Amino acid sequence: MQRHIVVLTGAGISAESGLSTFRDNGGLWEQHSVYDVATPEAFARNQEMVLRFYNERRRQLAAAQPNRAHRLLGELEKHHRVTIITQNVDDLHERGGSSYVIHLHGELTKARSSLNPELVYDIGYRDIELGEQCELGQQLRPHIVWFGEEVPMLETAADLVRTADDLLIVGTSLQVYPAAGLVHEVKRDVPITVVDPGEPAGVSRARVIRKGASEGIAEWAANYLAR
Repeated sequence: MQRHIVVLTGAGISAESGLSTFRDNGGLWEQHSVYDVATPEAFARNQEMVLRFYNERRRQLAAAQPNRAHRLLGELEKHHRVTIITQNVDDLHERGGSSYVIHLHGELTKARSSLNPELVYDIGYRDIELGEQCELGQQLRPHIVWFGEEVPMLETAADLVRTADDLLIVGTSLQVYPAAGLVHEVKRDVPITVVDPGEPAGVSRARVIRKGASEGIAEWAANYLAR
């Protein structure tokens, strides 16, 4: 019988692919404060700098490859129903073989209108240019949920967590809300596993595998891939 496995992932799962994480850099992304590059106010203040920052990240992503952790989760789909709910804006889950991925914080390979958030465009790994406009004549911006903005996919994610037979948490500190609150939506009898080499924030009844993402998922997935 197929189980519905919901996997909540954060920056730690992509770190092994060479993508830097925010929390591991003292509150900096590539030496930039989030207040300079990840708020609506920052974009209003200096569109050129914000666009340049995300263009650089998009180029980094183009050169990165999915790691063993991404590929194992993709492999899991051959045996079970798997939903990935990620705080990451990269596309490494999709490239690793996962077909159902919910991006809570947006997607780096898309742009959207700065006037109407419903106007979203696939741009791949190319730059967004200053002066490049949507069909409404407004500047395109990264399709990223910035600090202070609503998380539009949050309710969809919460509904999916409520249907989980297993919850796996990988590479996230569980300290960033509202995404961290998803763990509390799981049913009481559903097993929770946290893969984290450090000291993860408390999920009182979770099994903790204190290993990196690839090694930890390989240990956890052994039984599931055999079913």
